[in-house]
Amino acid sequence: MKILVMNCGSSSIKYQLFNMDSNNWSVMAKGGVEKVGLKGSFLKHEKENGEKVLLEGEIMDHATGIDYILGVMTSERHGCIKSLEEIDAVGHRVVHGGETFNSSVFITDEVITKMKDCIELAPLHNPPNLKGIFAISSLLPHVPQVGVFDTAFHQTMPKHAYMYAIPNSLYKKYGVRRYGFHGTSHRYVSKRAAEILNEDYANLRIISCHLGNGASIAAIMGGKSIDTSMGFTPLEGLMMGTRSGDLDVGAVTYIMEKEMIGTKSASVLFNKHSGMLGVTGISSDMREIESAIEKGDELAKIGMEMYTYRVKKYIGSYAAAMGGVDVVIFTGGVGENGDDTRASICQGLEFIGVEVDPAKNKKLRSKEAVISKDGAKVKVMVVPTNEELVIAQDTMQIVEELVRK
Repeated sequence: MKILVMNCGSSSIKYQLFNMDSNNWSVMAKGGVEKVGLKGSFLKHEKENGEKVLLEGEIMDHATGIDYILGVMTSERHGCIKSLEEIDAVGHRVVHGGETFNSSVFITDEVITKMKDCIELAPLHNPPNLKGIFAISSLLPHVPQVGVFDTAFHQTMPKHAYMYAIPNSLYKKYGVRRYGFHGTSHRYVSKRAAEILNEDYANLRIISCHLGNGASIAAIMGGKSIDTSMGFTPLEGLMMGTRSGDLDVGAVTYIMEKEMIGTKSASVLFNKHSGMLGVTGISSDMREIESAIEKGDELAKIGMEMYTYRVKKYIGSYAAAMGGVDVVIFTGGVGENGDDTRASICQGLEFIGVEVDPAKNKKLRSKEAVISKDGAKVKVMVVPTNEELVIAQDTMQIVEELVRK
């Protein structure tokens, strides 16, 4: 089964074409369109053999971009399929499913209506996700589509974990609660860790650390998310590349008053100009921060200490919430590649059984590995995430079930 996986952002479209069967999978092509609706838009396309091409063109909207992608995939020169009829299904990443969606779904008109209801919860992300769905409906009208939600995995959180200590009327009226994000990533790496360790997923207490430009941690017990660091929006929780993470609401209103800014400017300040970038004044890229630390930059050093300290605090709190921990996983760009960051986070967590082997951890980049000391109580692992594969697998499963019906 050939499955096209789409991830439509506000000005970008990422895609991968998977060739799937029950036991094996391969990526036939992958790439992305950048600067949709802006000057200088282009498409980067890579075939299974590693052959790459960059094509420039005027791509004014998502429908044009997706049409361009489909054209390249079927072209004689750069293509990987002979006809669009070879595409059996399309799986879409959808950021927010609210309380409506607790699993991936076959997309119908009714599902689209419910997705539209969630726009208020993710006004920047859900509209472009829907644009991708509408474009495929128009360009490939007979191909089944599946929606895979970032928030769905966390819908198993108990009420005491997802509710905020605000008037209950605000939850009932506006759905203000913790939703959590990166769910597809947390689901993949936690299941994959159990497979690598040859352990029963349902018996493990796992803390999954997805550390990238956006970052979140999830507490997973019995194969279910019981808590996560991101909240009503992806702003809450850890210090991130450009997001502040946990912040006193009183500090927010104080800054707004002093700087005489409204809610939109405040949102930009705390989402785009804070975090590692805001503290250091250098960059949101951890590689540049590490380089600045080597040169003796004091703010870069403080920024890194803040970053690792917050991750450590969350690991400790989630170990307490689960009555212990069996596995700690690092994933995402920083989690998979930042050996020094991993070591700093784990230092001081020996009291709960976390002991990293320096030799195993050093210079480990984007490879599946156990990096804890032999015989350590807690297995510490690096598991590169693969959200696109999860979307393809869910899509295949749902489409096969539909065919059986």
